[in-house]
Amino acid sequence: MFEQIRPPAVAGFFYPAEQTELENMLQGFLQVSVDSDLQIPPKAIIVPHAGYIYSGSVAASAYVRLQPVQEKIRRVVLLGPSHHVPFRGLATSSATYFATPLGEVKLDTDSTEKVLQLPQVGMLDAAHEQEHSLEVHLPFLQMLLDDFVLLPLVVGDANAAAVAQVLEQVWGGEETLIVISSDLSHFHDYQTAQQLDAQTSKAITSLEQTPLRGEQACGCKPVNGLLKVARDKHLSVDVVDLRNSGDTAGSKDRVVGYGAYVFH
Repeated sequence: MFEQIRPPAVAGFFYPAEQTELENMLQGFLQVSVDSDLQIPPKAIIVPHAGYIYSGSVAASAYVRLQPVQEKIRRVVLLGPSHHVPFRGLATSSATYFATPLGEVKLDTDSTEKVLQLPQVGMLDAAHEQEHSLEVHLPFLQMLLDDFVLLPLVVGDANAAAVAQVLEQVWGGEETLIVISSDLSHFHDYQTAQQLDAQTSKAITSLEQTPLRGEQACGCKPVNGLLKVARDKHLSVDVVDLRNSGDTAGSKDRVVGYGAYVFH
C-alpha cells in the first residue's frame, strides 16, 4: 500500500521543531492538577490553535483532562477552520500519516471513507498542506494518548447542520474524542476582548442556538456544528480556561482570545 505522509508545516514557527524542546514545553504545559478519579473520557473539547507561547497553556488546561483516561481513547476526530484555502464544505486528506517532530500519526482511513459518502465532504489536500489549526494539536495528542488514529477535517464554508451531520457519522463511544480547534476574538484591546470573549464563552457553555460568528471565534463553523450535536445529545460543557494573548505572551493593546472547553 502506498503511504503518503503530510509533513509538519508550522514546526519551528508555532511550536518547537526540535523533539526534546517540544516535549519539554508540552510537559511544562501539562503539569496541571486534574481529578485523577475521572473514569469517562471527555466526549469533546474546544481548544485554541495559536503559537504555543500564546495559547499552549490554555489548550493544555483541556488536554490534561485526558490523562486519567488516556488508554480509553483510540480515535480522534479533529476539526479546524481553513486559514489559507477557500472552499465549500469539509476537507479530508489523502495522506496515510500526519507527521510532527514527535513522530507520525496514522490516519483513520475507515472513517475517511465513511465521511466521504456525505455530499459536504471532499478530498482536498491543498486545504491541509499549510493549515496550522489542526497541526498544532497533534503534539498534545501524541504526548497524551497511547495509541490512536486520526480523522483530520478542515472546515470551509459549512453551516452547523452540515458539520453536525459529519460529527454524527463518526461520533462513536468513549473511544472517540472530538477536538474542535478555535481561537476567540481577534485584535481588540485587552478589556474589550475580555468582554467579548466572556459573552462567547457563555454562548458556548449554554449551548446557544444562535450561531457564533467569525468575529467571536475564528473556528465558529466547526464550533457551531459541535454545539448542535451537543444540544441534540444533551451534553454538558465546562469552561476550564479563558484568557487572551495579553495574559500569556503579548501586549494588551491588540490581543487574541483563547478558551478551553470540555464536553461530557
